[in-house]
Order: sequence, then C-alpha cells, then structure tokens
Amino acid sequence: MDLRQLGYFVSVVDAGSFSRAAVALNLAQPTLSRQVGLLEADLGQRLFVRTGRGALLTEAGEALLVHARLMLDTAQRARDELRELHASPGGRITVGLPPRVAAGLGAALVTRFRERLPRAVITVSEGLSLHLREWLIAGRLDLALLFDPPASPLLAYETLMRESLLLVAPADGPRLPPRVSFAALADWPMVLPSAPNAIRSLVDAIARPRRIHLQVVAEVGSVQTVVRLVQQGVGCTVLPQSALPHELGPGSLQRAPIVSPVVRNNLVLGMPRARPATRLMRETAELLKSLDFRALGGPPP
Repeated sequence: MDLRQLGYFVSVVDAGSFSRAAVALNLAQPTLSRQVGLLEADLGQRLFVRTGRGALLTEAGEALLVHARLMLDTAQRARDELRELHASPGGRITVGLPPRVAAGLGAALVTRFRERLPRAVITVSEGLSLHLREWLIAGRLDLALLFDPPASPLLAYETLMRESLLLVAPADGPRLPPRVSFAALADWPMVLPSAPNAIRSLVDAIARPRRIHLQVVAEVGSVQTVVRLVQQGVGCTVLPQSALPHELGPGSLQRAPIVSPVVRNNLVLGMPRARPATRLMRETAELLKSLDFRALGGPPP
C-alpha cells in the first residue's frame, strides 16, 4: 500500500466527499479519484459508495480506515524523530510542579529550558501533588515533580530528593529538645497543612496506625500561612527544611529533627508509562533531574 494513497483515502473520509477533499488537498478531482481507484485495485475491494451527498465508506473501507490512520501516524512519528536527530526538538511540553518547587526552581527550569531547547515551548502548571498526579494520568501533563505520590501502574517514578521532616516551633516558645520522637509530637499544639497536602498525608499515615493523636489547633491550605502562624505563636508544625522561607533568620524559628521513626519527604519525577516518550520529553526529564535541589534545602537521594 502506498502511504500517499492512504493519505488521500483518509482525506476523503474526513471531508465526506471527493470534491471537498480535492479542494483541501489542492488536487484535481479526477487525480484524487484515480489515486483512490488505484488503492482499491491494489486491495481488490471497493472502499467508497458515492451518493448525491458525498462518499460513504463500505465495510472494507471501515476496516481499512483504522489501519490507515495508524500507519500514517507511525510514518509521521518516524519522520519527526529522524528530523530531530540533528536538530533541537520543537513542540510544546507541559510540566507540573508543586508550589514550593515552582517557587524555588521554576525560574531556573524555564531559563535552562529556553537555553537547551530554543525551538520548544514549556508550560508550567502548579498544583498539589495529588492533583498533579491525577492530571498526569489524565494526559493533561507530560511530566511532573511530585511529593510522595501513591503508586500507580500507569506512572513511573524516579526519586530526585529525600528530606527529613522537622518539628518547627516559635522562637519564643518552650525550648525544643535536640531531637523529638514522632510519638512526642502529641505533646505539642500543631498547625498543619490541610489534606490533601502531601506532608499532611505522610504525617497522618504514620500517626494513624500508631494511634498517635496530634493536637491539631488549626489546618491551613497554604504552607506559607502555616509558617506565619507558627511565627506568631499559634502552635508548632511539621515541615521539611525546604518548606521554610529562605529569608527567615537562624533564630526566627526553632527546629528539631523527628526520629523514631525518621520521616522523609520524597520528591519524585513522574512520567506516564503508556505514552511513548518523545525526544522533547526525554530531554525535559533530564533537565528536571539536573536542577539544583539544594535550592529547596534538601540533599539529593
């Protein structure tokens, strides 16, 4: 089968008639009819029934259409991939980032993307990790950085950063010990991010089976607001170092590592398993992995 003839066949299907397809293809109608006729002769099947309203597919035409679209799409992908072997890939890619990652690394990501991939366009979408995971599964995102996402057979994860959680307390409150056991968190009034925040989900997942009942005095959607409330003495909180604003002075908040168990916040790169990874996706993934996560305050894994 000739790919050009298959393209003409699909054009007639999409246009609904030979005359409209000929106009769209900038071909003479007899030329288009002859090419489709040659395809029919090659296959030994009638593909269309002409009516006063246009062209209708026969049963053979319906069967061929599925294969024709697949073959044309595969051929176009091959052309694109070969064309990109010696050129910077073009296209558009959408990357999901949690708010504190976007605040700390979003500008560096876009700057490096423009330097490395000048023919492509990047869109950065911000959201909670739970929402980013849903958008990644739904195909609204091509790649995403996620905090502690639940496993999914549809997604592949690669850990980029691990960071221990801290008990964070007001500077003028009772002095924190050098380390705090997780069970001892129940002794402190807590201001926590509200669900479905990834840190809150992580804390609840450890506290619940151990029957540790935290004194939650306030739940707030924004981590920045949580930090401000702790500064004002409303309570303590549980956060990684990277969630604390860089402009805070060393004595503005108390911090103590949480032990027994040590609780780690994991930042992972999420990619869809079923969708073929284009060169643009692969290069953007490598760019994400090369970012300096020390800007967030956490060590590499």
